[in-house]
Amino acid sequence: MHAWINRSIKEHQAAFAAGEYTSRELTSAFLKRIEEKEPSVGAYLTVDAEGALREADASDARRRLGVPLGPLDGIPYALKDTFCTVGLRTTCASRMLEHYVPPYDAEAVSRLRRAGAVLLGKLNLDEFAMGSSTEHSALGNTRNPYNSDCVAGGSSGGSAAAVAAGECVFSLGTDTGGSIRQPAAFCGVMGLKPTYGAISRYGVIALASSLDCVGILSRCAEDGEIVLSVLAGKDEKDATSRAYLPSSIPSRPLRVALVADFLRDGMIAEEIRALLLESAERFRKKGAQVGEISLPSPMRALAAYSVLTAAEAASELGRYDGIRYGFAGAGEDLENRYVSSRGESFGREVKRRILFGTYVMTGSRREEIYNQARRVRGDVKASMEKILTEYDLILAPATPTVAFAAGAQRSPAEMYCSDLCTVCGSLAGLPSLSVPMGKNMEGLPMAVQLTAAPFSESLLYHATALLEVSHESSGI
Repeated sequence: MHAWINRSIKEHQAAFAAGEYTSRELTSAFLKRIEEKEPSVGAYLTVDAEGALREADASDARRRLGVPLGPLDGIPYALKDTFCTVGLRTTCASRMLEHYVPPYDAEAVSRLRRAGAVLLGKLNLDEFAMGSSTEHSALGNTRNPYNSDCVAGGSSGGSAAAVAAGECVFSLGTDTGGSIRQPAAFCGVMGLKPTYGAISRYGVIALASSLDCVGILSRCAEDGEIVLSVLAGKDEKDATSRAYLPSSIPSRPLRVALVADFLRDGMIAEEIRALLLESAERFRKKGAQVGEISLPSPMRALAAYSVLTAAEAASELGRYDGIRYGFAGAGEDLENRYVSSRGESFGREVKRRILFGTYVMTGSRREEIYNQARRVRGDVKASMEKILTEYDLILAPATPTVAFAAGAQRSPAEMYCSDLCTVCGSLAGLPSLSVPMGKNMEGLPMAVQLTAAPFSESLLYHATALLEVSHESSGI
């Protein structure tokens, strides 16, 4: 493997400028790395070698003319397979869309193309982003690059594993309740869920539109900030997108709120609890003021999140009927055609959430369950916003445990608890960053999570230096 595969974006650009290697040579090295690692990792669903080399050649031609497009020109990356890509299949890891080829690009993809980034391919996920292990993919499992007996997390497991395994410089994923932050923690990379609306969702296949965020997985904070600067901003095609108004980093010592709820016995694994306390101490040693706070019950927030996402998912998935596009089943009449198409192509977890979402939106249960979940969401948002008027950052675990064993018989309720530490930030629409903090005794990555006020992504990345997280890119 070329030693320069694990370099940062700025290091690659410096090497391009110095003539050390070209974008084609870098892209070819990543394609070879993918070929070597995929049998054990399984991060990619589609590799577009021809398209990647074509884009790399175009980048090299611009550089020879002295007109590179910016800091991402020639940099190889990959996408979670929920992003529409013109001419390249977009599957959502589902039999329903296994052969679907979109006629247009997602806005995030368009912005990266305009910036000259080189798309290597599409990455695995839990089917329609429903899951926490990437074991609910209908097209294959993704394993943890640090230990192939363990999961990579989910639903953006392929996005996290590809970065950790050195199969791309950075990747994009989506985060609804923790689907970037949890796999980033399991795989030892940085995972950003930005402020809701900071990055356009146009052309990204939805799980729950009121919560979904496009986010970034990278090896270092600097890379994440560069990618965010290209992607963030208002998009007229997405009514939920917002003009990006980055907040300033305070010149005074930071005020950090440690979430005391997770310090109680049984809430999280003991090694994660110890890591959380160690992280608080690192902030103190760097001059930050650290205080303890309590959130509205994380378990109550998790229950509300489960109700809201199931209700929205049931609605979002109604369009897949086997008539207009996607898998088409057989049937002697329209109703049986619907039943066949959806019954044969959707996996067990997708069906479970459709049924649950339909249930909570039916009759009196809408008031009893769904509207109550909406009120809990409002309470969580108000509480977190109040905390962030007194503190700059909220420090919490990224996950309750390290990566668990692949194939473990975990109930749906146990799997949903993987989002226990991340759902509050999602319900409030706040930016959160999963920060890798080394490995446990078994060599599995561990992480903490930082949350801040809207548009404070730069502050989140800045704070990684106070945690003594290396800004050097690292790989395995």
